[in-house]
Amino acid sequence: MDHILPGIVAHELATPRYTAQVLERPAADADAPRATVLFVHGNVSSSLFWQPTMLALPADVRALAVDLRGFGGSEVRPVDATRGLGDYAEDVAAVVDALGLDQVHLVGWSMGGGVVMQALLEHELPVASVTLVNPVSPYGFGATDAAGRLLNPDAAGAGGGGANPDFIARLQGGDRSADAPASPRSVYLGTYVTPGFASEHDDLWVESMLTTAIGEDHYPGDATATEHWPGFAPGTRGVLNTMAPTHFDASGIVDLDDKPRILWVRGANDVIVSDASLFDLNNLGAMGVIPGWPGEETAPAQPMVAQTRDVLDRYAERGGVYREAVFEASGHSPHLEEPERFVAELVAQITAEGSAPA
Repeated sequence: MDHILPGIVAHELATPRYTAQVLERPAADADAPRATVLFVHGNVSSSLFWQPTMLALPADVRALAVDLRGFGGSEVRPVDATRGLGDYAEDVAAVVDALGLDQVHLVGWSMGGGVVMQALLEHELPVASVTLVNPVSPYGFGATDAAGRLLNPDAAGAGGGGANPDFIARLQGGDRSADAPASPRSVYLGTYVTPGFASEHDDLWVESMLTTAIGEDHYPGDATATEHWPGFAPGTRGVLNTMAPTHFDASGIVDLDDKPRILWVRGANDVIVSDASLFDLNNLGAMGVIPGWPGEETAPAQPMVAQTRDVLDRYAERGGVYREAVFEASGHSPHLEEPERFVAELVAQITAEGSAPA
């Protein structure tokens, strides 16, 4: 509870799926909020990251943030990666139902953006709008070409085998220092935000990262062997495998009958979800960081941003509406790095008043 900022209330919510921790910044008139926003966090994080945004929203907006299974204060339960992000999407749907929400604006960051997209595909949710913040590509993370096609049948280089063992050990050991490149704090400062960025809540973000459940059923998940470089392929359990392209493909949102308007927020300096991601093993191979890279013809970097734009363009061509907001001074976390503009963009989205000023 020490990690909950003043003005935020933490609830334990029992659902048929799992017991979820849900943070709430109540609306001034709790019985008649103008809008309800539900925030979904990304990988190796939790709802704690959303607190400043929740507090900055207008007083007549009800702000909620959910902890996915195995993160934050929610129940630790196994993750079936063969469903893609389906376990998480169904958890979010269960939370929406348990809260009795009749209209909700969904905001998903990074992996949470993929959770929101899969929830749109698989559940009839009362969604008023969707905001995707540096979302995972609709084609998953790693091992696909520009059109979202697998580079090889088993998606070598994607999934649970790609996690840094030192980072995993430091997460599990509760390392709060910046003494090593793979410590959670160093990873946050070097990749979650643009290097050089600092905030008054950096300690809180590290605490959020340290809530991540570790193991083959959780983070990072399992892996399988392959004859293709770099020698491993996605497994069937745990977090990273949920986004492997053999399990996850949310490009079907282009064919939804009901298409909520989408705001796509992305930081121009993002090194996690990028056309040259520092977490894409093919890109790291091309950079010489990982030896034995077989070359551009067989193992090109995944153009994650280009893939997302292509899917959203088709979403618009088939009757949907989307808007892209590029945060030039931000990395993977525009809501932390440019908070005033982020809130302005989000308020414009949930009130359908058009674009917020840059």
